[in-house]
Amino acid sequence: MTGVVTERPGASPAAALEPRLAEHRRELTGYCYRMLGSSFDAEDAVQETMVRAWRSLDRLQGSGALRSWLYRIATNVCLDALDGRKRRALPVDLSDESSAPVPASLAGVLADGAWVEPALDRNVLPVGGDPADLAVQKESVRLAFVAALQLLPPRQRAVLILRDVLRWKADEVAALLETSVAAANSALQRARATLAAAQAQEKAPDRDVAAPDAELLARYLDAFLRYDIEALVALLHEDAVMDMPPYAMWLRSAADIGTWFAGPGAECRGSHVVPLELNGNPAFAQWRPNGPDGAHRPWAVHALTMADGRITRMTAFLDTRLFDLFGLPHDPAVADR
Repeated sequence: MTGVVTERPGASPAAALEPRLAEHRRELTGYCYRMLGSSFDAEDAVQETMVRAWRSLDRLQGSGALRSWLYRIATNVCLDALDGRKRRALPVDLSDESSAPVPASLAGVLADGAWVEPALDRNVLPVGGDPADLAVQKESVRLAFVAALQLLPPRQRAVLILRDVLRWKADEVAALLETSVAAANSALQRARATLAAAQAQEKAPDRDVAAPDAELLARYLDAFLRYDIEALVALLHEDAVMDMPPYAMWLRSAADIGTWFAGPGAECRGSHVVPLELNGNPAFAQWRPNGPDGAHRPWAVHALTMADGRITRMTAFLDTRLFDLFGLPHDPAVADR
């Protein structure tokens, strides 16, 4: 990992560093997102990383490795943010399965910051590069994987992301965390064991996210626009899961999801949708008819997980702040241009 900062004659250190910092923003956002499980927190962490970098320019002299230096700062920012904080999880994991909510109930609300939030692919994944490396990167931002990462103690989390996702060497990780190579390797082994146990029961998603998933998304959006419940349910696995943070409600069967669509969910009839790519998977934004004028307004961002040609998980994030974070307009007509 290299990143030598060179200065133009007469240029200030800050002016020389500015474009180099910007080059690393996307990958730092992806790293902080995996660490924190929140796009909003990741943006804040990267901004704090940049501020700390500006304030400590004197520590980066001559042939300093800019990338590793920024990751050291970002790691410390994330560790500080995680200190004493409860872990984020998927909404379905925040409830007792034996007391799953009645499908028509939106009575319970999750505590703020309890759930893993979505991330827009273009904000956290690299552009271009080796297809095999990109596949690993996509896998590492899936909602279920990010939720599993939150099971790890923060330092183990950092070690696993740096080693298994970003492909750092053991001595580089040890230097960043100011520990021994043996300790870093031990943390990695413990982290891998914890993740393996957490993912043992999870249904593997489709690895090929090209044509098959795109076709399934197109069929799903067509059925959603027509609000054809029978067609929607036909695209789901029998044991598909649907959740809707910030509500504690979650459903675990295609039949119950269909009942929900036909009941309280019927207010989504006539919505406007735009495809997205979230967390390495197909997704879409939804503008729902709302108010006396019937105008479409931001409503939800839907993340989908697919396996065996069917949808296995649907998470509707009812947080309209995501529209601004993801650069989505409040007027859906603008999104179609």
